[in-house]
Amino acid sequence: MSAAMTRGVVFVHSAPPALCPHVEWALGGVLDQQVSLEWTGQPAEPGTWRAELSWQGRAGTGARLASSLRGWAKLRFEVTEEPSAGADGARWSHTPRLGIHHAVVGVHGDVLVGEDRLRSAVRAAGGDARMLLAELDATLGRDWDDELEPFRYAGDGAPVRWLHRVG
Repeated sequence: MSAAMTRGVVFVHSAPPALCPHVEWALGGVLDQQVSLEWTGQPAEPGTWRAELSWQGRAGTGARLASSLRGWAKLRFEVTEEPSAGADGARWSHTPRLGIHHAVVGVHGDVLVGEDRLRSAVRAAGGDARMLLAELDATLGRDWDDELEPFRYAGDGAPVRWLHRVG
């Protein structure tokens, strides 16, 4: 039986110059091929670089890509994986200050929150509406979105390299 195939994107929002070759090596190790990214300056944090990589692989590749990058504290990145047969989509977001956040993503790009997590948020809020909103914001990764947003906009119009791997 063959594994479901999917695709996604790695957004390296900011990396110190010395880290760039290590990012390429880590991504290439997961994708089992040489990766050479087109790095451009990151105006949201001068002195750092940004790059994007579109990939195709087996379901679960996004998690392996995010794991390969999460050890570097000075790196800002996001990894997305589209839903595939039998697997939800996902997004991993990482910032030096916050660490990593994982969210399950549906076919329309919405973050999906399971019923147990919702019940937990309601219990933790103890009837306090502001606390419930804070719990839901944490579940949805709002702090990561807020911190990464300036870096996302700085990448508008940047080149994207597509890598396709079949099998």
